[in-house]
Amino acid sequence: MKRLFGLIGYPVEQSFSRLYFQKKFATSGIDAEYRLFPMPDLGELRPLIEAHPELCGLNVTIPHKQQVIPLLDELDPTAQAIGAVNVIRIIRQADGYLLRGYNTDSIGFSSSIRPYLKPYMTHALILGTGGASRAVRYGLEQAGISVQFVSRLPKAGALCYEDLNADIIRRHLLIVNATPLGMFPNTDQCANLPYDLLTPQHLLYDVVYNPETTRFMQLGRDHGAQTIGGTGMLTGQAEAAWEIWNGQVSS
Repeated sequence: MKRLFGLIGYPVEQSFSRLYFQKKFATSGIDAEYRLFPMPDLGELRPLIEAHPELCGLNVTIPHKQQVIPLLDELDPTAQAIGAVNVIRIIRQADGYLLRGYNTDSIGFSSSIRPYLKPYMTHALILGTGGASRAVRYGLEQAGISVQFVSRLPKAGALCYEDLNADIIRRHLLIVNATPLGMFPNTDQCANLPYDLLTPQHLLYDVVYNPETTRFMQLGRDHGAQTIGGTGMLTGQAEAAWEIWNGQVSS
């Protein structure tokens, strides 16, 4: 039976994962298939798994990275610490199956940003408060960097964009966009930052991968900041997911 993998979320049409794994399977001679499963309601998760006995693993994207946790049987310690899941391993058993959740976003983020970090980057702003932002926070805190969330709406423990003054921008030399703002086709969108306060010491990281250079990144470059796009994070998390699905990562 050909193994099946896929992505759940809503929407999923602009998925990086499908193209990535299709290419991986084709070039490596792997007998497997990767499909997109649009899922506005997580009540469809277990019926999907039961309808596809060949399904071995799933990626999870917005808006389900946090909401899926109560539906899982087991949670990897890193995913538990982050509070978000982007990978599910389906463990088939004689009497049914187990769903084990992991977070590989933090792996992809950490591995892709590590070469660019400087000793003076001690404080970071994380734009957004969703599942991706939790993975980013975990990765930065593991690297000893203090983080501050920024939210579009008032939220406990987070600044609003209107709060971002010269002192805050000067102190936080690392700024990570962990929102979908600027993702194709809405490429004209970006976070409402005081971009004129950026300097060449700033590093802007965008988890968005399409387009390759987002408006957030371009505005940063216009003021001398270094920028990184999200392709490296996605590649890293995808490879880590593949290892998990193939039992190469201990639980």
